[in-house]
Order: sequence, then structure tokens, then C-alpha cells
Amino acid sequence: MQVYSQKSFLIVDDFSDFRSSARSMLRELGVRDVDTADSGEQALRMCAQKRYDFILQDFHLGDGKKNGQQVLEDLILDKLISHECVFLMVTAESSQAIVLSALEHEPDAYLTKPFNRIGLAQRLEKLVQRKTLLKPILQALDRGRPAEVLAACAELCKKDPRFAPLCLRYRADALRDLNRFDELEKFLTTIIASRATPWAYAALGGLLYKRNQLAQAQGVYEQALKAFPMMPGLYDGLAEVLVAQGESKRAQGVLEEAVRLSPLAVRRQMMLGKLALSNDDYDTSSKAYRHAVNQGQSSRYKDPESNLGLVQALMNKNAGNGLDARTRVEINTVLSEVAKENVEDQGLQVRARLMKAASLQQAGDAETAAKLTEQAMARLEKMDQFFSVEAALVVATQLQKLGQDSAGTAILKGCVETYGDDPKVMQSVAQLTDDPSVLGAVTEAVDLNRQGVRSYQAGQLSEALAQFRRALTLQPKNISIALNTAQALLRIGGETPPPAIMDECRACLGSVTGIPKSDNRYDRYRKLHIRAFGA
Repeated sequence: MQVYSQKSFLIVDDFSDFRSSARSMLRELGVRDVDTADSGEQALRMCAQKRYDFILQDFHLGDGKKNGQQVLEDLILDKLISHECVFLMVTAESSQAIVLSALEHEPDAYLTKPFNRIGLAQRLEKLVQRKTLLKPILQALDRGRPAEVLAACAELCKKDPRFAPLCLRYRADALRDLNRFDELEKFLTTIIASRATPWAYAALGGLLYKRNQLAQAQGVYEQALKAFPMMPGLYDGLAEVLVAQGESKRAQGVLEEAVRLSPLAVRRQMMLGKLALSNDDYDTSSKAYRHAVNQGQSSRYKDPESNLGLVQALMNKNAGNGLDARTRVEINTVLSEVAKENVEDQGLQVRARLMKAASLQQAGDAETAAKLTEQAMARLEKMDQFFSVEAALVVATQLQKLGQDSAGTAILKGCVETYGDDPKVMQSVAQLTDDPSVLGAVTEAVDLNRQGVRSYQAGQLSEALAQFRRALTLQPKNISIALNTAQALLRIGGETPPPAIMDECRACLGSVTGIPKSDNRYDRYRKLHIRAFGA
């Protein structure tokens, strides 16, 4: 029998009767330190001030408020909960959608109401025993040290080989975090061959996808889904692989199945909305984006791109037919939310106004559309942040449709200058313009950058830097070239680079301060920025 007198508990539920009942049960088990919260928001504030050993979290906390899944997301992302903490998701609902949504973020256990003291005690006992056994591993995870995780796993297995299955996932995650990918692939393949589990399939599929071994990744996911057809995350992985292979319509069908199984995941709904929009399936797209907007109100993954995507889907759905009153109201509502909640984001302000102008033009109000376009153009001229590739292409298209051809061309040219080293970007731009001044803007700079990368990889650092510098002179806002130049400078400068090198490095990074956070190079930019500026 566990002793809980020195342990702290947090009960999160919007019903006071349940909080009182659960507190009484815990008191009977010897618990002295019991706090309660009636909302997810309150629970997060309390967890920011105090570390709890146990959390009993209700899933449904009222309409318009964070649910238990969203609270767990925030606790994990903000590191407000240790790996040693026992987290129980509690709910009176047993529908598939609720259960799968709750389990996707992997709480330690799922507890269905009503339950009694004996049932609670038995569940807690098993969870504490497991956490106690894994304590050295969990503490290493809290410290963020994957090498220590591997060592702790080895020590536990040495103590008793029967514990080896408990360590498999911890070992796999540690190998991934240590970038030991060849070893990880062999390890995961061995696990699947001997004792197939959904997480091992997902990890192997994800690894193969990142290595661009798409056919192999597809095979892994398809094999996994035959064995585990109720695991939504496996559908997500397969859809990602199919998109990379150009099978967007099949990918959409796969995602639709994932959404059917677990419809409460904001990012999954957003992904489906985006994919359906690219497939010209505007009914599915608007429905998925609408779910993403509504479910995202209390979620960490709330994203204005869902609002903008919904508007685009609604306009495309009604192309050639104007817009009815109900659709106009919905468009105004979701765009107003973007403008109001992203006041400091210049790009979103421009995009929201252009989209509103486009909707007004489609609805037949050309005069107001023109005024809004002028406002957007004025903001666009003052903007110093970069559009993402997707946003730039959409904005350019909207400007063309609104009669602003030269501004649209300027956006495309800026997109090429910033992202033109990516062949896929150039293909997308070529679908919107055949202007040689746009399509030929980066050829020499891209060639120089490639030469610089080859020289850098060969250890010819001075030659690489010279090539990067020449490329950057031609395209000073190209993100890849600027980051490559900064990295080469810091590498040549050593542990304490001289002032001249630091100044040049800072200038390189300063030229691309507008890089969107959504860009997959943003983390690299931040690391270089910290080295160059110290923050």
C-alpha cells in the first residue's frame, strides 16, 4: 500500500460535487495536500506555481473552455509537469471521439466516472509502482539528457531483464534525440519484428520520411494500419508521406479517416482543410477549417491560418455565384478575429484586408473592395517581415485579381529573392507568372550558394565563405544564403570571433530578421542569432 501523506494532488473539474467527492476519497487514502481547480486555465496557473505529484484532470470542462487534452498539451509544451508526475484523464464520456482524443496525448491513465475509492487506489498503486521503477529514466528526461536516459535504461535492464520492454520507447526516443539514426532504424525494425507496437511503427515511418525514403515509409505506415486501424496518428503519418509523393487525393482520404476516428485534434482538422483546398474539395475544406477555428479557440494550436483558409475555401466554393448573406457574415467574423488578435503581425494584417477586399469584390461591392485594397497596399509598402512561401503566392494571386498586377509581380519577385533556392518554390511561382525578371532573378546566386555548400562540406571554409558572400551580394534577402554565410563566418571565427567577423555575421542575420517562425529554418536562425547577439 502506497503512502501518499507527503504527495501533492491537483483535482481539475468544473463540478464542485466531483471535486469534493474526489478530495474525500484522497483524504481516506491518507493524502494531506489536495488542491482543486474548476477550469483548465486555473489549473495551468496553479501548475506554474507548484509542482504536483498527481493530477486528476477532467476531460470536458465546459463549452468554450480548455478541455483536458488541451490542458495536457500546455502542461507538456510549457514544461509545467515532470515526467514523474502521474496524470489521470477523467471523464464521464465514453464515446470513441473523446476516448481517442484523450489518449492521443498519452496521459498515464484514463479513468471513467463514476469510480470509488478502492478503484482509484488500485489504479494509483499500479501507476506509482511503474513510475518508481522508471524514476532514474524519468529524471534524466526532465533534465533533457538523452545519453543519461540510455544509461538509465541499460542499468534497469541489467538489474532485471524483464524490465526491458518498459525501456524500449525511452531508448528509441533517446537515440532519435542523439541523432543516432542508423542505430535507431535497426532498433525500431527489431522491435516491430518481435513485438509490433503503434509507437514503433510511427517512429520508423517518421524516420524514413525524414530520410526521404518515401516508398519504405509508406509501406511501414500501411503495415501499421493493418495491425492498428484505430490509431489516428498513423493515418497522419501516411497522409504526410502520400502528399510528398504527389498523391494528394489519396492523402485526403486517409486524413478524413483520421478525423472520423478522432475529430478533436485542431492540427489534424487544419491539415485536412489545407489538403482538401489544394484538391479543390471546398466543402470538405470549409468544414475542416471551420472545426479547426472553433476547436482552436481554447487550444495551444490556435492558428490564424485556419481562419484565412476557411475564408479562401468559402470564396472558392461560391466562385461565380457571389456570396450569400450568411457566408459574408462568417467571412467577416473570422477575418475580424485575425485582425483583432494579431495587431502586431504586419503580414496577417495585410492578408486579412486583401482577403476581405476579395470577398467584397466577389459579393459585388467593388467600391469598398477598392478602398480596402488601398489600405492593404499602404501597409504592404511599410512591411519589413517576410511572407511565408504559401502566403506570398496567395497574396500575389489576390493582388492580381484585385487589379494590382505590378504589386503582385513585386510579391512574387520578393518570394523568389527570399526562397528561390528551393526548386519547388520556383515551380509554384512559374504557375503564376512567366515574367523572366522574376523567374531569372536568382540563378547565379543559387549556383554560388550550391558551390559554397559543397566547399563547406569539403572543409574548404575560406572558399565557401567567398562563394556565400558573392551569392549574398546578389540576393541579400535569401534566407538560406544569409544563414550559410553567418554559419561559415562563425565557424572560421572559432570560439572568440574577431569583431569584424561578428559585425558581418550580425549584418547577415539582420538581412533576414523577417523570417517567419513557421519556416523550417527558423530554429537554425535563432541558434545563429543567439551566438551572434547573445540573446
